Amino acid sequence: MKAETIPPEVVEQEFYRTTERFQIITCWIGVALNLVWFASDYFIMPEYWIPFLLFRAAVSGITASILLTKKWHGLNIYMTLFVLVIGISVQNAYMWSVMDLEHLQKHAFAYMVLFIGVGMLVYWEFRYSLILLAITVISNIAFYVANSSLTVDQFVISGGLLVFTVALFSAFLIRTRYRLTHNEIRSRLELEKSKQLIEEERNTVIEQKKEITDSINYAKRIQRALIPTEEDFNQHFTDSFVFFKPKDIVSGDFYWIHRKNDKIYYATGDCTGHGVPGGFMTILGLSFLEEIIDSKSSENPAEVLDMLRDKIVNTLKQGARTDENKDGVDINLCCIDNANNTLHYAAANNSFYIVRNNELLEMKADKQPCGFFHHPVQFTLHKVQLEQGDCIYTFTDGYPDQFGGPNGKKFRYKQFESMLLDNHSKPFRQQQQALYDTFEKWKGDLEQVDDVLVVGVKI
Repeated sequence: MKAETIPPEVVEQEFYRTTERFQIITCWIGVALNLVWFASDYFIMPEYWIPFLLFRAAVSGITASILLTKKWHGLNIYMTLFVLVIGISVQNAYMWSVMDLEHLQKHAFAYMVLFIGVGMLVYWEFRYSLILLAITVISNIAFYVANSSLTVDQFVISGGLLVFTVALFSAFLIRTRYRLTHNEIRSRLELEKSKQLIEEERNTVIEQKKEITDSINYAKRIQRALIPTEEDFNQHFTDSFVFFKPKDIVSGDFYWIHRKNDKIYYATGDCTGHGVPGGFMTILGLSFLEEIIDSKSSENPAEVLDMLRDKIVNTLKQGARTDENKDGVDINLCCIDNANNTLHYAAANNSFYIVRNNELLEMKADKQPCGFFHHPVQFTLHKVQLEQGDCIYTFTDGYPDQFGGPNGKKFRYKQFESMLLDNHSKPFRQQQQALYDTFEKWKGDLEQVDDVLVVGVKI
């Protein structure tokens, strides 16, 4: 992000604001020192102490008056400093013009101190320095012609050339410091502007994030209204649990249950993606399942999945030429017939387990999703005769695919199967807690990679 260019007048205004106080102090010190130096005048050249005093008093008095009345006349501090320096320079030119060679050489130091101090302490534009140099040269020539008894060589060699050199050096020193200060102020203002823009954009992002999060939370309420609660699910079975841990606010995994006569239908689904995209798919899947079971005469889970696939393909306008829209759901649909103690199921990519007599049996799924597929076939209906004590575990791939452990690897299905076998004889609440504790310990500080859903039912 590039900050807007700061207008020159803004930089100038900030320059005055940040340097004004220091320049006022400098000006008052100059006023005071100019008067204090009269003590040396009195002892060095007593015959000229009155005109020297009058000159010093005039320069310091005019400058002090400008300082005290600056709120009325509107002159800035740099113009006031310029008046003071010009006054002292002209004053020194007059003092030089009445001195003999010995005193001229001694007073050259005072003249150089003036310009060195100006170079170190004063900020003003370069044109002021050029005007100061011009007035210094002119006033020295004028007073020399009017008053001095020295030759031109004596005047120039004994101090004039040296003072002019120091004055010229000070002029360029002021110019350099002025530009550096301006650039520093411009950079600081641009940085502050950048920080302000970043803060504004940050606040905008935070507000947008809040609005998006609020919308997703509302979508979560809609999704959770369609997904049964764990308590609702458990009402249909003597022993059961649901371990449901979405990766994001809304989930791409879902579970569903429906009682029809003496049969209990329940499904465990894993939609394409997670988060918001997966959430939309779950709403479609849940709505379609409810509609199909309620309105169709078929009670065959395989036919239900065939109908569900047709609805998903038609609703999402999926076709053979579609490369982008391959959304669907991996799902197993179980139907427990309590009257005959049988399990009928159909499954799309989602196998599941039955644990019987300390043995784990895998219930195979058709290798096709419930959605667009290049070579679809009708889903297979499977029938399993249930036995007392059978534990049915349906799940999505989020649990075995979670990274973690000491080496940051996947949990994997083999370890998942062993955990189910080790815990299947425990009360189902304890099994659910064991699943939670094992998952959290395995994941550790790593990010959850997918939605997690495990459903356990005991016959």
